[in-house]
Amino acid sequence: MLKVALRNNQSLYQISTQSFVRCSSHASTSAHQQNGPGQFGFYRQVELFYDRAAKILEDKLVDDMTKTKLTDDIKHKKVRGILKIIKPCNHVLEIRFPIRKDNGELHIIEAYRAQHSQHRTPCKGGIRYSMDVNLDEVKALAALMTYKCACVDVPFGGGKAGVKINPKEWSEPELERITRRLTVELAKKGFIGPGIDVPAPDMGTGEREMAWIADTYASTGGIHGRTSATGRGLYHGVDNFVNEASYMGMVGLLPGLAGKTFIVQGFGNVGLHSTRYLTRHGARCVGVLEWDAAIVNPDGIDPKALEEYKLENGTIKGFPGAKPYEKEPKEELLCEKCDILVPAANERQITSENAARIQARIIAEGANGPTTPEADAILMKNNILVLPDLYINAGGVTVSYFEWLKNLSHVSYGRLTFKYQRDTNYALLESVQSSLEAKFGRTGGKIPIVPSDDFFKRMAGASEKDIVHSGLEQTMEKSARAIMQTAMRYDLGLDIRTAAYVNAIEKIYKVYVSAGITFGS
Repeated sequence: MLKVALRNNQSLYQISTQSFVRCSSHASTSAHQQNGPGQFGFYRQVELFYDRAAKILEDKLVDDMTKTKLTDDIKHKKVRGILKIIKPCNHVLEIRFPIRKDNGELHIIEAYRAQHSQHRTPCKGGIRYSMDVNLDEVKALAALMTYKCACVDVPFGGGKAGVKINPKEWSEPELERITRRLTVELAKKGFIGPGIDVPAPDMGTGEREMAWIADTYASTGGIHGRTSATGRGLYHGVDNFVNEASYMGMVGLLPGLAGKTFIVQGFGNVGLHSTRYLTRHGARCVGVLEWDAAIVNPDGIDPKALEEYKLENGTIKGFPGAKPYEKEPKEELLCEKCDILVPAANERQITSENAARIQARIIAEGANGPTTPEADAILMKNNILVLPDLYINAGGVTVSYFEWLKNLSHVSYGRLTFKYQRDTNYALLESVQSSLEAKFGRTGGKIPIVPSDDFFKRMAGASEKDIVHSGLEQTMEKSARAIMQTAMRYDLGLDIRTAAYVNAIEKIYKVYVSAGITFGS
């Protein structure tokens, strides 16, 4: 218990700020975190997915230990030991601090920051403002971030933070005070810094909160393409799998995105940009589910028009470009017929209670942890392709990695090469024109070289946004190919989640082995 004195004008308030650092090297989730018979907390859910992949991977890791004289028994013990080290959350910071509201009242804020793994640093993870925030959720999301980064070859450990408030109930000055005080508390405990732990926006936070954090920490920030990164990454992830004939054959769909229908749960940052990119490339949005309303239109919902309507009205309810969904509860929209379902809201939305009724053939997990283990088993049994969160929504952390690199170098992407690339392109056209005129010019005079519209747009060189988008697309494609190869190697069929976990765990395992800090060899 730390005593913190707060001075405000003539008043002196003695307030206690509680901070607990819980360090774990082997502990797992205890039984009391289960929600009931047959139900698990979110963190336990992530652990179960991890255990399934680790069991499949263990024999391969033992077989890979060819340059050692250890017995098979010792090899197995060593592999199991490292897998046990990877699994738990390494550090958890639980904070309570006072904030003065605009009316003069003092309110105690509850917050958490979890660092799941430091096998790569810094740790990376969003900060969410929500009344649903709790320790179990923060640990689960931090663990997911570790595996997500490894899955797409981003060299970060996983982290997550949560503040237990409803941001809609606080004024902007109050939110600024909360965010800045949170930054101070994290800094005091060494839970923030460009080489230690890097925050990012999440549910209830955005660029505004990141600017407050950066200013408080005296850091830098910002990169073109970050806002839409998770939604754009989801599109690229879906596109990679829907164009793979073998997977489409397993779920009974034709390859290609054009003409496919989809339903989105959540029309925040991820849901909006996912809808935009999927629609732009030929898919049709036939339903949107939000916390206060659900709308449908079999002819398609215009994402731009819906975005403008929501910005103006604060809700999708009453949107003239669609009809209200009439069934109760409105969450039944998740079970309506479509090709692709995009749960992009909260965790644990697809459960054993509704999984068997889902008619979508592909589920793209835009949210973190929207599918429970029980539901996952049902979906696989029904030959539904689930593109898991640790891959499909990794666009955000991928572009955050690009942003981090930019901030370290203090140079925007393309700045050093922009003019050189433009001059090179013009020189290329002039060289082609000179060569053609030297060969044919005597009979036909000058030969003009006219670039195509697409090449003309690229002649000036790639902008920072172009480079970020290109890097994100390449990352998602490379990761998709690696996941598909793993699924084939272990004969996993449609179990893409386990394949993604296997890839992530194997990469983390190799870091621990090469570091040599645990077993000394």
